[in-house]
Amino acid sequence: MSLQPTPPGKAEAPGHGHGHDHGHDHEHEHDHPPHDPHLPAGAPADHSDHSDHSDHSDHGHHGHHGHAHAHADPQAQASAFRIAIALNTVFVVAQFGFGILANSTALVADAGHNLSDVLGLVLALSASILGRRAPRGRFTYGLRSTSILAALGNAVLLLLASGAIAWEAAQRLLAPPPVAEWTMIVVSAVGIVVNGWSAWLFMRGSKSDLNVRGAYLHMAADAAVSLGVVAAGLAILGTGWYWLDPLVSLAIVVLVVAGTWGLLRESVLLILGAVPPGIDFDAVRDFLRGQPGVTDVHDLHIWGMSTTESALTAHLVRPAGYPGDAALDAMVDALRTRFGIAHATLQLEQGSRDHACALRAPG
Repeated sequence: MSLQPTPPGKAEAPGHGHGHDHGHDHEHEHDHPPHDPHLPAGAPADHSDHSDHSDHSDHGHHGHHGHAHAHADPQAQASAFRIAIALNTVFVVAQFGFGILANSTALVADAGHNLSDVLGLVLALSASILGRRAPRGRFTYGLRSTSILAALGNAVLLLLASGAIAWEAAQRLLAPPPVAEWTMIVVSAVGIVVNGWSAWLFMRGSKSDLNVRGAYLHMAADAAVSLGVVAAGLAILGTGWYWLDPLVSLAIVVLVVAGTWGLLRESVLLILGAVPPGIDFDAVRDFLRGQPGVTDVHDLHIWGMSTTESALTAHLVRPAGYPGDAALDAMVDALRTRFGIAHATLQLEQGSRDHACALRAPG
């Protein structure tokens, strides 16, 4: 059900229904000042140029309000991915070769881990590019959700790589072979620089994008692994305890798995349509219920369209009927600025009948 009822004595304004993107992106900016999210829903606003007042999610407001969901420049992120992929590809080849020469399981295992990271970075970059494609055909939201799949894929790759490292390290721990300590130390020191810089490239975007966070965790984990290998090499130099090499590998695997678990959990929840982290469902419902004239809110759904963008649909019962474009715009702007919900679609009802939704919870 998508059309809103028309108040008695008034003509129905066009575009006040279940208004999403209508198959295109609104990439233009508007020069009107942002709404104060605390204004009443009926507060006046200069939106005279708008034709779709039920969903202004793509009108370029993201950067104007300064809320916590601001995103890094997509072009800068793409450049960060390409630089990190190039650096780590070269380093993986060098690390694997020196690992074989040094007979170091820690180096070889870290090379395998880095290889999975390169694949993860390629996956994340591909999702970032696909996510910017305009909606078309059957993909009315575009391909934004590929970033969620990439985050999940990165988490799975990290766990698989960690399992392989743990298995090899456990075998070496039972019969530790001698290693070339200085080769371990030098190569791993280079790894700290390469992976540390790569992680720094993703640090800013990791705060607001789960896909970038996956890449950041990959690089940070690699830097930690390289640091551990350096420590193991120095310790072996002083003690001759070759079992430190696989032992350090096992300890690092534990740290990597602990850091990856949150990424895996959040990406699975987003795929299942859970309310994105950082959005308080009850607070959003209370906000909508508190709008002037609204007596009830039902069929409220909030989900993540991507690792950075959230969407909302809700039915608002307002016996007085449609409050006007300015009031609806104020609600949509407040949902964006206060809760970080970029795409909001509100259906208004007068309560004259029960608009039951098939997804309504029993009872």
